[in-house]
Amino acid sequence: MTALVRLRLDIGYDGSDFAGWARQPNQRTVQGVIEDALARMLRLDPPPMLTVAGRTDAGVHASAQVAHLVVPVAAYSAINGTMPRRLAGLLPPDVRVWRVSIAPEGFDARFSALSRRYVYRVCDNPVGVDPLRRHDVLWHPRPLNLERMNQAARLLVGENDFAAYCRKREGATTIRELLRYEWARDDRDPHLALATVEADAFCHSMVRALVGALLMVGDGRREPEWPAQVLAARVRDSGVNVAPAHGLSLEEIRYPGAESLARRAQETRRVRTLNAAAAAAADGAEERP
Repeated sequence: MTALVRLRLDIGYDGSDFAGWARQPNQRTVQGVIEDALARMLRLDPPPMLTVAGRTDAGVHASAQVAHLVVPVAAYSAINGTMPRRLAGLLPPDVRVWRVSIAPEGFDARFSALSRRYVYRVCDNPVGVDPLRRHDVLWHPRPLNLERMNQAARLLVGENDFAAYCRKREGATTIRELLRYEWARDDRDPHLALATVEADAFCHSMVRALVGALLMVGDGRREPEWPAQVLAARVRDSGVNVAPAHGLSLEEIRYPGAESLARRAQETRRVRTLNAAAAAAADGAEERP
């Protein structure tokens, strides 16, 4: 039997020219590019398969993506300690593997994660975005009131059914715990607004839908209570515009200590339902799930 080793990869990429993370036929994807480079470096056929912490959409960036893969010990031992440097010579300039390490026992890049933190960047300068930042900052031509936006954001934090802000997938739950959602101005640029959005996990298009809803609050088109009302309805609302992908970046994945990795992975794999208290409250309230 071939001895195997599980490796953790810490990855960054500019998502502008990728059709998202996940490998797709006849598409340039982050997963496909990295797996092909790993296959060449490790001389593996077929290429090893990466499991990722967060499957980013087309155009979304990442500075702190995490993935794991399992490879033969012999292939890894032959180049141990030189993988990031070797990969740098094989990968295109819009993706980098910063670190490769042997994963602790029980580590799963996806299921062991405690949370994912994204940052969405918006510029409301009436004359536009700094040309050097046009690939990772959205231009919003209307001035944004961050006090109103934070008022609305606070009403969304907690464990809820985010079906109203997710693209539904058959058999997948839309219950998530939104741990943090806040807006702040960049200290160096008063026209740059940063949304920090952290949750235990996200469903498809959730972050960009949450951003799109609050942009409408920030520029006065909607009242601060409106995003929470949309949330309570638990159905997609045509009034919510999903914000463009290029303003979004995955910036942190949090994991528990090594002794809790396997337990966390087991817990995450369970089908999620709202807790009994929340479900009971939903039966008696019209505006809170």
